[in-house]
Amino acid sequence: MLDEEQQTRFSNSGVPIVLPDVAEFESRCQLWNSMIDRRPIAIAACKNKRDVQNAVEVAKTLGLKICIKGGGHNIAGAAMATGALMIDLSDMRDVVVDPETRVAYVQGGATLADVDRATQVHNLAVPLGIASETGVGGLALGGGMGWLSRQFGLTCDNLLAAEIILANGTVTRVESNTHPDLFWALQGGGGGLGVVTQFEFRLHPVGPKVLFGPTVFALEDGYKALRLWDAFLKSASHHATIWVDIAMAPPAPFLPPHVHGTPVVVLLQFWAGNVDEGADALAAIQEHPDALGSWVIERPFVEAQQFIDEAYAKGARNYWSPSAHLALTDELITRLLDIGATLPSKGSDILLCGLGGAIDDVAPDATAYPHRGTRIMAVPGARFHDEAQDETMIAWAKQAGASLAALGSSAAYVNFISESGGRRADAFGANQARLKQIKTRYDPDGMFLGARDSLRAADN
Repeated sequence: MLDEEQQTRFSNSGVPIVLPDVAEFESRCQLWNSMIDRRPIAIAACKNKRDVQNAVEVAKTLGLKICIKGGGHNIAGAAMATGALMIDLSDMRDVVVDPETRVAYVQGGATLADVDRATQVHNLAVPLGIASETGVGGLALGGGMGWLSRQFGLTCDNLLAAEIILANGTVTRVESNTHPDLFWALQGGGGGLGVVTQFEFRLHPVGPKVLFGPTVFALEDGYKALRLWDAFLKSASHHATIWVDIAMAPPAPFLPPHVHGTPVVVLLQFWAGNVDEGADALAAIQEHPDALGSWVIERPFVEAQQFIDEAYAKGARNYWSPSAHLALTDELITRLLDIGATLPSKGSDILLCGLGGAIDDVAPDATAYPHRGTRIMAVPGARFHDEAQDETMIAWAKQAGASLAALGSSAAYVNFISESGGRRADAFGANQARLKQIKTRYDPDGMFLGARDSLRAADN
């Protein structure tokens, strides 16, 4: 806890500080992944950019490290570092939309749901992730992939400008033509360069309705399902995105009762564009003779964005072990299905993100996110609630991840990695050296902890 003199300094600066001896502290420390048990020394509950600026200045004077909480949804718990000051942006969630210029002004604590709610009033959207509780800040700073990525690129590809509080306490507007190196680093570099209090994103016409939903295959028909998925994405319009989830079948009414609770292969289909064209394009999947059931319908874009929220709800213990792949080989399919037969809990799964499209229209060194050309991000994830199962569940995820990684590329996505070290160094590839130089220039004392280094600081 802060000592009395430190508390006085924050109090005199006007920063709202929450200390560990009050109930609010625990509520603000609750992250999406309940496995995270680190605790900051105090929390700056910022209401505006002036609060953030003051908190940074006092922390610098006191020699404190800073971790930053936006949505608190990061798998590794990057919002939390033991002994650091947490700057909590969760009260800064305003989203302002300019439909004429198609720009969204998004505060640093906003979630995907906040953005979708504001932008869909105008039938516009920012390419974001797939779970509405996700914080926009962490998503964008790590790259950001979701249903619209094949059509419009990653979230970071749609960043136009950002307002950031730097280590020297200055409020700086960052654009490609004013601070090109810093802007580049904010596009998928994992954060840790300052506190982004506002993002400006390019908007695209989307909705209000899209085609979205699952088509489900039995695990024993998984080879056919995965080959169908692969063939579709190789020739599909960029309007289409399909991600696959190998998981336990839910008790959904469109599935036969005998399937409920058994491992299945789910093709989650998304189409933003002409609905009739989408229905024709996706028909071969939904009408496949081996499909157990399908629920792909025209629905509001916001509903599609919230479709998996319940399955990935806040409060469970989660551990992911991802890998990246350039192609879907027969050997990879065999391993995926073998691992799928061993899912250790009802909530555990293997998520396969189907990429390509507009993501690959950007050069690998044009943004800090380097892994253009990756076709699949495979994410074996253990999800459970009993702490006593940690060792067993983590071991399953690590073994599954290692088995798949042996068939993959060297790439890694920082937003999917559960812990520091290992493949975290692969998240930025050839861009790592440039990122390090920019970090040294703007944060020479290493005060800010981003997705790249918050765990490393906690471990030291």
